[in-house]
Amino acid sequence: MIDIVSMFGYAFFQRAFLGGLCAAVLCSILGVFIVLRRSALIGEGVAHLSFGGIALGLFLSVYPLDTALLLSLIGTLGISYLQRKRIVYSEMAIGIMISFGLGLGAVLASMAGGFSVDLFSYLFGSILTISSSDLELILVLSAAVLVFVLVFYKELMYMTFDEQGARLSGVPVGIIDLVFNIVLAFTVVVSIKIIGSLLISALLIIPASSAMQLSKSFRGTVAISVAFGIMAVLLGLVFSFIYDVATGGVIVLISIALFLLSVVLKKVLGTEAAMAEGRPTKEDGQDPAR
Repeated sequence: MIDIVSMFGYAFFQRAFLGGLCAAVLCSILGVFIVLRRSALIGEGVAHLSFGGIALGLFLSVYPLDTALLLSLIGTLGISYLQRKRIVYSEMAIGIMISFGLGLGAVLASMAGGFSVDLFSYLFGSILTISSSDLELILVLSAAVLVFVLVFYKELMYMTFDEQGARLSGVPVGIIDLVFNIVLAFTVVVSIKIIGSLLISALLIIPASSAMQLSKSFRGTVAISVAFGIMAVLLGLVFSFIYDVATGGVIVLISIALFLLSVVLKKVLGTEAAMAEGRPTKEDGQDPAR
């Protein structure tokens, strides 16, 4: 049996652990805002743009995360511009950027005739590929995202539940929304080496969706989302190390298992609460809504 504690003796696993912790916390926090605002597609758009950026970096033989960050930021600004000028609907703007990211990545990959490094690890994550320079970038970007969320927490929460009211109250909704999308691009780049560019949106959406099954308060939802995100990433790292499988895929499967568990728990707890209060339940053959 592999000693889990001994894993932390490897330098690459220590870097993966720190990077994964950052990715889990950032994705879980931003994911709650994204899910409640029903704008999950923006995460998908930025993630696919990062794929084009990675391919560009590999094609030009420059640091892939730099080009991924650059293209994600340009794409985010492009989406905001198209929305603000009402050139196309929000979903259309994001769809165009998704297509651009995938198309650019596919063309550059075919022109290069196959990259010398493992593109698979950028698409689906790997615990072996996080270098010291990667970790430095991850820590810097993570700090920037957390500072933004802490400073503008109240404004972000106000915008999430009542954007029109926030606008009338003097909250600079347009600017904060733009910066939110920029820090989302930071989060995507932070997460690429852990979960992969094609699976990042899962870490943004699933922990937040699981937390919403179990908590009715905003802070409670954020706390549970972070706990589930960290649990999924750390278990994913351990299973990836033991069974030598793609880290991102394992993290997604564990996240989905936690979501299903949350749904079951919500149903059980809801039934017990109804029985304690003497209300009818579905098991009684009566409609609780009556």
